[in-house]
Amino acid sequence: MCGRSDEADASSLLQPGPRRKAYPLSSLAKKQPTVLVICGPDQNGSIGLVCARHLRMFEYEPTIYHPKRSSQSLHQDFTVQCEKMDIPFLSYLPTEVQLINDAYNLVIDAMLGPEADCANIKEPYSGILVTLKQIKTPIVSVDVPSGWDVEETSQDGINPEVLISLTAPKKCAASFSGKHFLAGRFLPYDIQKKYELNLPEYPGTDCLIEL
Repeated sequence: MCGRSDEADASSLLQPGPRRKAYPLSSLAKKQPTVLVICGPDQNGSIGLVCARHLRMFEYEPTIYHPKRSSQSLHQDFTVQCEKMDIPFLSYLPTEVQLINDAYNLVIDAMLGPEADCANIKEPYSGILVTLKQIKTPIVSVDVPSGWDVEETSQDGINPEVLISLTAPKKCAASFSGKHFLAGRFLPYDIQKKYELNLPEYPGTDCLIEL
């Protein structure tokens, strides 16, 4: 899915209700509500950019690491929006994991999505994965944890505390043991029927539900 659906998914990730359930401002360990958002070059990266924008709106202090920017216009538009909101972009990711642990309360993993070939991850993302597997800062992954095969859990991937599935949980999510949310209430009924999706009922007006 692409275009407006990217933003529809991402917009639901950090609504006030789910945000309070997972990592409310009052629960963060550090004085400043810092969050590192790591974006990949494809759809998950664009969702990460929208996620950073919403974090800023909800009074968090996001910083974006986006090593390979996409040439897609939607991706570029989201980048400009983040820049206009004075969200800083890192020029490099520290390999000293303690620097990340000391600087950030959370890491948003919007790096490698369902379309990624986890058996052939190239730089800079292979190096980023090495770093993420060593940090103690809690990780929130978007749709598929980076390094995981979409069909099954990968032993080489990261171990996030929270997974936010988009549209419908992927097969690999069956073995995920952390806090799991689903975003994608907008999914048309004909698509649900075509793929025989048995999606949960969303409460009230919420666009995100904890599974």
